[in-house]
Amino acid sequence: MSRIDDVLIAPGATGVDRLLCYGAAVAGAALALHRASGAHWPWPAVVVVTIIALDLYGGAVVNATAAAKRKYHAPGRTARHHLIFVGIHVQPFLMAWLVPGFTWGAALAIYLIAWGGAAVLQVAPPGARHPAAFAIAVLGLTLVTVPQAVAWFTPVFLIKLLLSYLQPA
Repeated sequence: MSRIDDVLIAPGATGVDRLLCYGAAVAGAALALHRASGAHWPWPAVVVVTIIALDLYGGAVVNATAAAKRKYHAPGRTARHHLIFVGIHVQPFLMAWLVPGFTWGAALAIYLIAWGGAAVLQVAPPGARHPAAFAIAVLGLTLVTVPQAVAWFTPVFLIKLLLSYLQPA
């Protein structure tokens, strides 16, 4: 299990880390599954939404652990590493592709808020990064409308990337 934890969380994850990370991932996926099923979407949309929720809910907690902070903010990690990490999170486009009512415009807006916010945070003075991340996240939440059954998506996506992953401590 330690090897799996090293990949899914980070080397040195504690028992509490594992409980919180896997617990949030499973609970978030179950809630997303329930909401997506209730929306009567095609089964591929329900499956993808559930898998994305597993990743985002779990990842938001994983990225907040001390183990992940040591891994992702170790000496030698640069702004380029952080921008690539945020950039590979293309879940908004998967949502637009499969989820009825989730527009490509919303997907692009969510993606650009996250990636643009990450770029801003890389050049912000260290003392301003934490409140700047919150400012970008809360303002970004008001800019995008998505279907009610996936109303959790934008906040959890921004929390995972801007408020959890990009904060070094």
